[in-house]
Amino acid sequence: MDENRVLDRENGDEEMVEVSQIRRRAITNNEEPGSEIISIERVFEQKPVPTWREQLTVRAFVVSFFLSILFSIIVMKLNLTTGVIPSLNVSAGLLGFFFVKTWTTALERTGLLRQPFTRQENTVIQTCTVAAYDIAFSGGFASYLLGMSEIAANQSTEANTPADIKNPALGWIIGFLFLVSFLGLFALVALRKIMVIDYKLIYPSGTATAHLINGFHTPEGSEIAKKQVKTLGKYFLFSFLWGFFKWFYTAEDSCGFQAFPTLGLKAYDNSFYFDFSTTYMGVGMICPYIVNASMLIGAIISWGIMWPLIGNREGSWYPRGLKSNDLHGLEGYKVFIAIALILGDGLYNFVKVVARTLPSLISTLRSKINLKTLPIQDNNNTDTSIATSYDDEQRTKYFLKDQIPKSVAIAGYIALAIISIIVLPHIFHPLKWYYILVIYITAPVLGFCNAYGAGLTDWSLASTYGKLFIFIIGAWAGSNGGVLAGLAACGVMMSIVTTSCDLMQDFRTGYMTLSSPKAMFISQVIGTGMGCIIAPCVFWLFYKAFKDIGIPGSQYPAPYAIIYRNIAILGVDGFSSLPKNCLVLCYITFAAAVLINLARDLAPKKLARFIPIPMAMAIPFYLGAYFTIDMCVGSLILFIWECIDKTKAKIFGPAVASGLICGEGLWSLPQSILALAKVNPPICMRFLSRKDNSRVDTFLST
Repeated sequence: MDENRVLDRENGDEEMVEVSQIRRRAITNNEEPGSEIISIERVFEQKPVPTWREQLTVRAFVVSFFLSILFSIIVMKLNLTTGVIPSLNVSAGLLGFFFVKTWTTALERTGLLRQPFTRQENTVIQTCTVAAYDIAFSGGFASYLLGMSEIAANQSTEANTPADIKNPALGWIIGFLFLVSFLGLFALVALRKIMVIDYKLIYPSGTATAHLINGFHTPEGSEIAKKQVKTLGKYFLFSFLWGFFKWFYTAEDSCGFQAFPTLGLKAYDNSFYFDFSTTYMGVGMICPYIVNASMLIGAIISWGIMWPLIGNREGSWYPRGLKSNDLHGLEGYKVFIAIALILGDGLYNFVKVVARTLPSLISTLRSKINLKTLPIQDNNNTDTSIATSYDDEQRTKYFLKDQIPKSVAIAGYIALAIISIIVLPHIFHPLKWYYILVIYITAPVLGFCNAYGAGLTDWSLASTYGKLFIFIIGAWAGSNGGVLAGLAACGVMMSIVTTSCDLMQDFRTGYMTLSSPKAMFISQVIGTGMGCIIAPCVFWLFYKAFKDIGIPGSQYPAPYAIIYRNIAILGVDGFSSLPKNCLVLCYITFAAAVLINLARDLAPKKLARFIPIPMAMAIPFYLGAYFTIDMCVGSLILFIWECIDKTKAKIFGPAVASGLICGEGLWSLPQSILALAKVNPPICMRFLSRKDNSRVDTFLST
């Protein structure tokens, strides 16, 4: 999972594993006297494993296509509002299982069913869907791509020349994504056996997804899945209708429930209010409590303390009368201090993952003994078992059955790299061919490090690698187009590193569900192709329907667009563009991020879980506090539910949260269509102070 999305890792994966464990039926495998080993494969022993061609069904890709559209809309909305994206794997798995199971059950009753629904086909749906909607995130629509636009450039007085601006257009975005999104699939595919079988990397997200799918296809799991889907559908409908109801009161951006001063007008002016968003209540239910608490702490520190104090220095620290989006004023402190916090957290975790990865990798390469002794987890929880279980034997047998030739992987990577080196400079003129060549030479190495680290820790550093290349390529290109070159380089690197890591996660899922690696690879390729078309079209719908995308304070502020652009400006211009004392505050914030992370790692586990996460704290620094209130309300609902009935909360909590997220998220589609048709809401619900209300009454009565 990437930086923005890893915030939900601790809770999401634990929930999937716990729920799947509730579903699984334990089978005793008496290979050792007195031992009880939970064997999933013995549950499916009587079911034949389909060939890789049988796993790739038309119905699987039809369902994947429609689910990809649904989740691309949801991810795009989340991306353009706050950039906080929870794991939607549970939702994708549940809906994929439900649709195909309904399909096959209906055909079975009519006697027309030719092929039963298997966990391997379910894995193909999951892989294809996630690969497609992941493009909505990794495609940079709310970060580096929108950061190239005139919208982001107008919020800065630096680097806003035509050489550093490229406005979004559907044609070049689709072309760019097709050029860069497939390279990551070929970069590491030849190492799948080493990563999954030899090194025994667990890939926690992939493992949790496999447990989820295996659980669906047991008798007990099928019944629970039906109840979860019913729960998801109920809250989906409620959330969709609630979004429709709220729309009637939003004639302008400052109207409606999203401008409801629930904590008072003074608190509202500092962005502290509850805006009745079921989307972020659902996100709060999925994210761990510490993530939501961290964001609330960050909101209080920034919007409750720092920004009011710095605002009082107007005329001393920065000139009076500047526009609200001028980076030489208060906006500069918000942006660059948030960047310092993000970079401090990213650098610390980069060093930590490398420090954990390299010793393990070096010891493995030096050792000639059985590679199954490689430690696969930290926190004093390692697997050094040499005995091979029945499950491992079956999984290894089928994982090695269908090979993807190394020559195909190498030739595919080289061919796509050559095409990209030729074509990309025509899309981004400042991005020279030799910049791209350097990226493609280093990308497989960084992709391997990232995939290996994610296998150990479940932490993907794709955004960190992308930001690193913003600095490198931006500084290399210089002032003549360096900002645009840096942002484009970020996109190329992020796409390769992200997709290569996701592919290894999928191979781990396929390994545990006896799915063919060839089927996994093909479904990933098809899903990526779907995403390269679906995600840009969804973005274009938002971009054309809402004219204020990327504008702070609007419905879709896309906060990471200006952050990524200013990282590029910082790489090109250095620190000269910062307002007074901003650099000192950035140093302090950067150091604080490192120290907080260090404290989390060194403190006892019981204490560490109460120490905030700097990456989560940084998000409201620029965006505001309102969405943190929504997420904390979601956490409070889940906490009360767990106190009443923890088992039901664990099983149905993700379904309720997913329904809340999906319902209001899908409402964005008809809302966009209404906006394009120039159908505006009829009512403006606005709140005034008693004094302002008296003035309005007096004015209207005269």
